[in-house]
Amino acid sequence: MKSSACRYDLIKAVMELGFAAVDMNLYLDNNPEDKTAVNTYNSFVSQYAQARCAYEKKYGPLTHFGYAPSVCPWQWVESPWPWEKEFYM
Repeated sequence: MKSSACRYDLIKAVMELGFAAVDMNLYLDNNPEDKTAVNTYNSFVSQYAQARCAYEKKYGPLTHFGYAPSVCPWQWVESPWPWEKEFYM
């Protein structure tokens, strides 16, 4: 991922990789012995963590507890929130 990626590109990567990881998780629920799928899942999880960290480092936390540290002042209440329309501008 480019370090100069804009906010939209970063959140798009987070959403795409999160979706891919969940999709692989569902597949693995029914095919737990598929080594290729496990490797693919692990790759998506690693990429997702990197994308999430890149976004949070630049724009603040995506979740309100347990997954991301915050700096002072507390960033969770700052706008725009990831789902707000202005976010994509």
